[in-house]
Amino acid sequence: MKKISDLFYLTIRKRIVTQSFLFGAIASVGVISNAFSFSSKAYGQTPAPIVNNTEINSYAQAVLAMEPARQNAFGEIKKLIGNGEIPKIVCNDPNSINNLPKKAQDIAVNYCNHAQKIVEDNGLRFEQFNKITIELQNNTILKRQVYNTLLRLQQPSESR
Repeated sequence: MKKISDLFYLTIRKRIVTQSFLFGAIASVGVISNAFSFSSKAYGQTPAPIVNNTEINSYAQAVLAMEPARQNAFGEIKKLIGNGEIPKIVCNDPNSINNLPKKAQDIAVNYCNHAQKIVEDNGLRFEQFNKITIELQNNTILKRQVYNTLLRLQQPSESR
């Protein structure tokens, strides 16, 4: 028979793991594609939203789906490199992959191909995914929307 305190601590642990996962997922998205930068903005006008709700939902689903593969690839590359620092790997920057040892390059390329398929399976083009990733770096409203969507998607189905 379970004690009430056991259930309480289990709930807290689940929440901590979920929050850690979310922060890791959002942070890893920045690593996936950080090669582009938008710097021109029209001032004096209200800009059109760069992303609609459907795209935010697709983006969040893709991030959640690719996170386990990203962690696995990172772990494998870390084993190959050992105690050395793992360089930043950007899927759309061949130089970031070419600087890795051959076996690590294979792992990174396989991950990037898998990530691209995940993005497309979730209804986005890879270019859209990268555009959203870049916009997240400077747009706190979009960041909050994506974060809330990630939280919602991870809730047990009966509470949705």
